[in-house]
Amino acid sequence: MPDRESPADTAQEEADAARRRRRAQFLRELAEARALRDRVQPRRAKAARLRHALRMRTFRW
Repeated sequence: MPDRESPADTAQEEADAARRRRRAQFLRELAEARALRDRVQPRRAKAARLRHALRMRTFRW
């Protein structure tokens, strides 16, 4: 039947879903690590924020 998925398609979708879950977990951990670093090193975090703001101000669209 043309409306049914093949096992290979299902396996690929499951692999993609697993990859998205791993990526989401990684991004959550990365954000948590950045937040921790910002709390531990507030001066460096402030300097990084200022550098980022300067880059954004001087960026041309």
